[in-house]
Amino acid sequence: MKIDPTLRALADPTRLRIMRLLAHMELAVGELAQVLGQSQPRVSRHVRILCDAGLAERRKEGSWVFLRSAIAEDRAPPLGAATARLLAVAEESDAAFAGRCAEDRRHLAAIRAARESSAANYFARHAEEWDTLRSLHSPDGPVEAALGEALGQGSLGSLLDIGTGTGRMAELFAPRAAHVTGLDNSPEMLRIARARLQHLPADVFDLVQGDFAKLPFAAQSFDTVLFHQVLHYAQAPELVLAEAARVTRPDGTLAIVDFAAHDREELRSLHAHARLGFTDEQMLSLLSDAGFTPAPPVALPGQPLTVKIWTAHRAPASAAKPAKATA
Repeated sequence: MKIDPTLRALADPTRLRIMRLLAHMELAVGELAQVLGQSQPRVSRHVRILCDAGLAERRKEGSWVFLRSAIAEDRAPPLGAATARLLAVAEESDAAFAGRCAEDRRHLAAIRAARESSAANYFARHAEEWDTLRSLHSPDGPVEAALGEALGQGSLGSLLDIGTGTGRMAELFAPRAAHVTGLDNSPEMLRIARARLQHLPADVFDLVQGDFAKLPFAAQSFDTVLFHQVLHYAQAPELVLAEAARVTRPDGTLAIVDFAAHDREELRSLHAHARLGFTDEQMLSLLSDAGFTPAPPVALPGQPLTVKIWTAHRAPASAAKPAKATA
């Protein structure tokens, strides 16, 4: 960041309002236009200036473009942290600016309600098929409790929830994590997750569109990586786990919740499952080849499907070995 572009970008009341809004939650350009009462092209111009100055970040998600603040008081670079503090102090000490920001945040209630309504409609459309799938295995509550226990009692650090879907796992483990990133390939599912997570502070979670076989993250970015009922969609789970290993830090943890091997062929056609669960032997081989040390699995029997929880540990940096190459 540089001081001249930063000051020029902030020399407009609308852009100041945008930055305060983004400090509270990630918003689509159309949502910003709705809150600000301005046209989308005009808001897009303001957004471009903020992004060019390094104050905000765009992220494309299907046909939508979402904006988030690129600065925070407790995050580098120092100029960005100082700018975030300045904006917060300005709202505290400038009564007129504070009133406008408060009014903008009141308009966010309509955005939150619209997201929740969209999520409810999606669940209503798919309720029957999801209820059918749930009836085949253990209830969610015991599985979630067992997963929490398998992950231990300490902090999860920076957590990546691969195939976040509705955002349930991200919501469940956010209190134990320094930061949560939810990844999904479906823009519609990410909008469902966003509705679920919008009560969390904007700087504690990210939602990212991407492919679990080609993760859009730098190596060694996460302390904990989670697959919850996701790996059975992988045509080549060994490649997916190699990617997971790449982004897991030394001494990090991987957790997989999935089905034990079964013969319910209808799940291929009705729910697009590429794998009919996994045996412990298969999972041991997959995890070992990816460079993890597996722990004993946990089984939660259901009728007819058994849910398994496999956890594994990434070796510390001094002992880490590269994951086995895959063709």
